[in-house]
Amino acid sequence: MIGLNEEGSPPVDTGPKPTRVRELVRDVFSETGQLCSALQLEHRPEQAQMARAVAAAMINDEALLFEAGTGVGKSLAYLLPGIIHAVDQGRQLIVSTHTISLQEQIEQKDLPICRKVFKTSPDLGRYADFRSAVLVGKSNYLCPTRLGHALADRSTLFADADYDELQRIAQWAETTTTGLRHDLRPPPRPEVWDAVNADSSACSRKHCDATKCFYQGARVRIRSAQVIIVNHALLFALINSGGAKSHGATTETRGVLFPDDFVVLDEAHTVPDVATNNFGLSLSSYGVDRALKYLFNPRTKRGIFRKLGGPSAQQLVIDALDASKLFFDFIGDKLLTPRSIVRVRDTGVAEPMLEGPLGALHRLMGNLADKMEDGREHDEMLEQQQRIKGLQAELNEWLTLGDKGHVYWAERSGRKQTIISLRSAPIDVAPELRKHLFGCRTSVVCTSATLAMGGSIEPLAARIGAEGAQAVAVKSPFDFERNMRVYVASDIPLPSPKEARLALDALTDYIRFCTDKVSGGTLVLFTSYSDMRAVAMELEPQWRKVHRPFLMQGADLSRTELTHQMRSLGNAVLFGTDSFWTGVDVPGTALSQVIITRLPFDPPTHPITEAKCEHIRDGGGNPFNELTMPDALIKFRQGIGRLIRSKTDRGIITILDSRVLAKAYGREFLGSLPTEAYERLDRKNRENVFRPFP
Repeated sequence: MIGLNEEGSPPVDTGPKPTRVRELVRDVFSETGQLCSALQLEHRPEQAQMARAVAAAMINDEALLFEAGTGVGKSLAYLLPGIIHAVDQGRQLIVSTHTISLQEQIEQKDLPICRKVFKTSPDLGRYADFRSAVLVGKSNYLCPTRLGHALADRSTLFADADYDELQRIAQWAETTTTGLRHDLRPPPRPEVWDAVNADSSACSRKHCDATKCFYQGARVRIRSAQVIIVNHALLFALINSGGAKSHGATTETRGVLFPDDFVVLDEAHTVPDVATNNFGLSLSSYGVDRALKYLFNPRTKRGIFRKLGGPSAQQLVIDALDASKLFFDFIGDKLLTPRSIVRVRDTGVAEPMLEGPLGALHRLMGNLADKMEDGREHDEMLEQQQRIKGLQAELNEWLTLGDKGHVYWAERSGRKQTIISLRSAPIDVAPELRKHLFGCRTSVVCTSATLAMGGSIEPLAARIGAEGAQAVAVKSPFDFERNMRVYVASDIPLPSPKEARLALDALTDYIRFCTDKVSGGTLVLFTSYSDMRAVAMELEPQWRKVHRPFLMQGADLSRTELTHQMRSLGNAVLFGTDSFWTGVDVPGTALSQVIITRLPFDPPTHPITEAKCEHIRDGGGNPFNELTMPDALIKFRQGIGRLIRSKTDRGIITILDSRVLAKAYGREFLGSLPTEAYERLDRKNRENVFRPFP
C-alpha cells in the first residue's frame, strides 16, 4: 500500500483558526472578480453558487452532494475554495477522481489556473505558493535501495532473462525523474518489478535517502502538500486498510486519509461501484503463484529461499505451488465450466488444500526470522511471512463465506481467461462509507454532472451513507436546445433472444447510416462486447475502403490513447463499451455524434447485482426501481454527456433502443435528456428526418 506515515505523522493543530474562504470565494467568482477581470473567463452563476456551497461545507466540516451540469466549471469551484481553506487552516485537501484524464486535467490545467488567479491580487498572493502532489500506490515506485540489493543478489533472485530485464530497469533508473512504473516503456515484467519496487519494508527512512529514493521523496512531498490528488480506487483501498488511523490519527481526530484532511470526490457517481470493489477481497491464482515464486521458483531455482532457506524451505514452496495448482484447477473445473463467473452461496465448495502447505511455510519463516540478526534480510523474511499469512486469511474467508454482509464469487480473468480469481464485495457499501468516509468529522464534497436518479440526489445519498448531506443540483449553462439534436429509432426490434439476430442487423444498418451522414467523429456506445465485435466485423472493412478512421476498445490502445486518437483524427468512428460511457472528453467536431446502441442496464446475473437485488427484495423493496433503473439512468446521462463539452460544441444524439418509446420507463430516459425535443426515426423516413449540423 502507500504507508506515507510509517514513522509517525507531524503534529496536527486542530484548534480553530480564522479563514477568509467565504469572503475571497465571493470576490473571486463575482462578475467583476479575478476569474472574469484578470483571466478573462466567462462569469458562470452556477459555478459561483457551487463555490459558495463548497466553501460553507469546508468551513463547517460538513458533507455536500453537488450535481453540476457540464460546463459549470466544477473543478475551479472546489479547488479555489479548497486551496484557500487548506492554506488558512494548515490542513490537506484530498481531491479524488475516477479517471486518469481528469487527474491529468487537474494537475496540468486547473491547478496552474488557480496559481494565476492567486497572483492577480495582493489579497490572494499568499495562496499562490500552495504545494500539490499526486498520490499513487507504493508499488508503483522504483526503490533504488532495493534495486541495488537486487543487482547484488542477482544470482540468488534472477534467471538470465530476468537479469536482462533488471539491467533495463537499472539503466532507466539513471534517467527517470519520477521512478514511476508507468513511465517505463515497455512496462517491466511483474516478477522483476516485485523485487525492486518500494512496496517493502526495505524501502523506509531507515534504509533510504529521501533525496535519492523516488518513493521516499514522494512521501516528503505528500506530507508537505496542501493539495493531494488521488484516484477513487486507491482512496478506498487506503480507507479499507485503515485510512487516517493508520497514519497516527485517533478516534477523536477528524480526517479520512491523513489527520485533519478534508475531501472532494469528483466523478462521484462512480463511488458506489468503486467502493464496493475495494471493500472486498480479491485473490487470484496468479497472485498466489507470484507470492510463492518470489520465495522460490522451482523452474529457475531462484528466490530468497535459495540463499536464506535451504532445501527444506524450497520443498515447502514446491508443495504449496502444487497445492495451489490443484486448488485453483478444481475451482476452475467445478465452478467455472462453462460459465466464467459464478456466485458461491454455500461453504464447502472446495477442500482447504492450501491451508496445510501455507501454514507450514508460515511457521518455517517465523523460525528462520528468529535465527536471523536484525537487518534488511530479517525484515524481509517477516514481511514475506505476513504476506503468506494474508493469503491464508483471504482463502479461509472465501471458503467459509466469512462475512455475512458480503457476496462471494469466483471468476476467470486475464486476456486468455486462464487466471482464477476469488472475489467478495459488500452487498451494501453504505455502512462502510458512513463510518470511514462521511463519519470522519471532516468535510466530504461529492460532485459530478450526474448524481441525481430520477431527478433526486437522495437515492445516491442513501447508497453511499450520506443521508444527512446537503444536496444541490445546478443545470449546465450550455444551450442544448440549439446545439443538440436527438433522434430515436422506433423500428429496431426489442431486445430478446428470439429477435437477437434481427436487432443486431438493424443496429449495424443504423450505425452505418448515421456515421455516413455525419462528417465529424462518432462515438458508438455498446453494452455488450459481443455486439460491438459483431458490428465492427461487418462495418470496419467498409470504412477501411473509404479511409474512414476506425477505433475500438479492447485492441492495442488504452482508453486514454483511443481518446487522444479520436481528438487528433477529427472524423474517427470509435466503438466503446462500459468504461467509455463516462469520462471521455473530445470537444469540437472530432465528436459530432454519440450513438447509444442499448439502454445501459447492468446484467442482472452478476453476483454483486444479484445479491443487491435479493437484499432489496428482503427489505420489501423493488430492485428494478431502486437499483436497476437508477444505475442505468446515471450511466445513460453520462453517455449523453460525452457530446457537448464546450459552449460552441454541437452535435447529434442517436438512440437505437426502441424501449425508450415502447416501455413505460422509457419516459425516465427521455426526461433525463438535456433537451426536451427529439424526433422519431425509422428506415422509411430517416433520409428526410435525420439532419446533421452543417
